[in-house]
Amino acid sequence: MNVYGLRGAITVDSNEREAILSATGELLGALIERNGLAQADIISCILSMTDDLNAEFPAVAARAMGLDQVPLLCVREIDVPGAMERVIRALVHYRAAEGHQAQHVYLRGAESLRSDISGAQ
Repeated sequence: MNVYGLRGAITVDSNEREAILSATGELLGALIERNGLAQADIISCILSMTDDLNAEFPAVAARAMGLDQVPLLCVREIDVPGAMERVIRALVHYRAAEGHQAQHVYLRGAESLRSDISGAQ
């Protein structure tokens, strides 16, 4: 088994608790599904949000979907003028068989953040 990094992002409609939890769950669910991951495969997950989101920690959604044994860290994105607003990003470290091809996930308009990554759709 090798260690891989998986990236993803999703936009959130509003700075409301349920919107943040729903979007985080959607993003992590898509990352896990598209990459065929089990909870035991996941080493850790870093979740970031832009400054305009603060109604809830995205890790709450990760724990609610069963990732309560995975080390989680919530951080702030750098507030770059003109950058996309209301974005949650994820960096997931996981184990998979040698030769695994990471399927990064960008949803709800966040595709424009990394259109260079194949499989980002």
